Amino acid sequence: MVTDLAYNDDRSSVGAPAPVEAGKEYDVKIEDIAREGDGIARVEGFVIFVADTQVGDAVKIQIDKVMRRFAIGHKV
Repeated sequence: MVTDLAYNDDRSSVGAPAPVEAGKEYDVKIEDIAREGDGIARVEGFVIFVADTQVGDAVKIQIDKVMRRFAIGHKV
């Protein structure tokens, strides 16, 4: 049987707000590269796509747009 606890990491299932806000800056590390070539960072497990980055980059980013399951940001 599946309980509500199984869905805690899937924010869309529980309606939890994203841990980032549009316009705010965050220090992140690029952990992976998306199919389209953007770097992937995470804040509290929440995915953020960042253009012009490589795996291993430690960068300060600003969030441009927050969606339900991910955000888009850029280097500052």
